[in-house]
Amino acid sequence: MTIVGLTGGIGSGKTTVAKQFESYGVPVYIADDEAKKLMHTSKVIKRNLIKLFGEEAYINNTLNRPFLANAIFNDKSLLEKMNAIVHPRVAKHFDKWVAKQKAPYVLKEVAILFENGSDASCDFIITVTAPVDVRISRVLKRDNTTQKKIKAIMNNQLDDAEKIKKSDFVIVNEELETTKEQSLKIHHQILKEIQ
Repeated sequence: MTIVGLTGGIGSGKTTVAKQFESYGVPVYIADDEAKKLMHTSKVIKRNLIKLFGEEAYINNTLNRPFLANAIFNDKSLLEKMNAIVHPRVAKHFDKWVAKQKAPYVLKEVAILFENGSDASCDFIITVTAPVDVRISRVLKRDNTTQKKIKAIMNNQLDDAEKIKKSDFVIVNEELETTKEQSLKIHHQILKEIQ
């Protein structure tokens, strides 16, 4: 099975691009969504997060996202430790998911694809990019957050220029129509490469 990694910084529009590929019949795995699910369902993850953050990590058996976000916002080493607990489980879950797919290739959407080493398991990589001001305004509209928090997340993510250097394809996501055109072109290129 050919694995295509899809990445991009916060607010770049990875979800929009993932939906485009889904419309071409490409199975899409959204790593962040699956990580959130596993943080609720995996006893091992739960136990280790409580060990790392304390009992406040979960309230009434539900992940205390504001508490965790605040903790990792102020301490990068905690973020790395949390990722070391969650990411290996997500990787196993992804492998099981891939085994069930029948399409010519799958898309794995990961915000921190390069940062967590997931790029090593990808045959091709697509980076979605957009100007920083556009990304910030998208996230402000979408999430209940501040510019300061968005910039802190951006600072924890690899710079776009670095991502682009390591990618096979780049989608500049400013206008939906041109994003669709770029996505379709890349879809056909990937199919050509793997046949």
